[in-house]
Amino acid sequence: MRILGLTGSIGMGKTTAATMLRRLGVPVHDADATVHRLLARNGKAVAVVEAAFPGVVKNKAVDRVELGRRVFGDLAALRRLEAIIHPLVRQAEHDFIKAQQRRRTPLVVLDIPLLFETHGEIRCDRVAVVSCPAFLQAQRVLARPGMTPERLAAILAKQTPDGEKRRRADYVIPTGLGKVPALRRLKAIVKAMMKDRINA
Repeated sequence: MRILGLTGSIGMGKTTAATMLRRLGVPVHDADATVHRLLARNGKAVAVVEAAFPGVVKNKAVDRVELGRRVFGDLAALRRLEAIIHPLVRQAEHDFIKAQQRRRTPLVVLDIPLLFETHGEIRCDRVAVVSCPAFLQAQRVLARPGMTPERLAAILAKQTPDGEKRRRADYVIPTGLGKVPALRRLKAIVKAMMKDRINA
């Protein structure tokens, strides 16, 4: 089985790329979706997060807005939260890979927003990065509810720069010219990785 890491900075189109890969028949493990499940009602992380950040749980689920307010701009608090969440996400990823191995799935995708930042590339055979021009990235992100230029700048400051991600990636998926070129690129990547698996 081959593992493709999928990553990209905020607003670059990673979610759209992951959806396309699923439609191409490739199983995708979504790290962000896993975090949402962990923090949702009766999720595995709820009790531990409440113990570390008293008052953030409402109706047996973590209030993500309140939690974000607690950790935003507080590096120590963010590290404390990551120490809780990251091992649980890694376990879910491990379970996903084992299940796909049992099914003899030839190719899977690990959708990890902070792949390079957490050294997740070492768990992947290849890495694909979604990318678009900075002005389009900002346009997309600032259209989101509650987003401000200052908040976007703070998020980007914590992420590996797009140019560095593209340099370190095996594949770059362009998302600035619409969905058709991106889908064409994804099909080529899937084909290359399947071929790579056969030749291994």
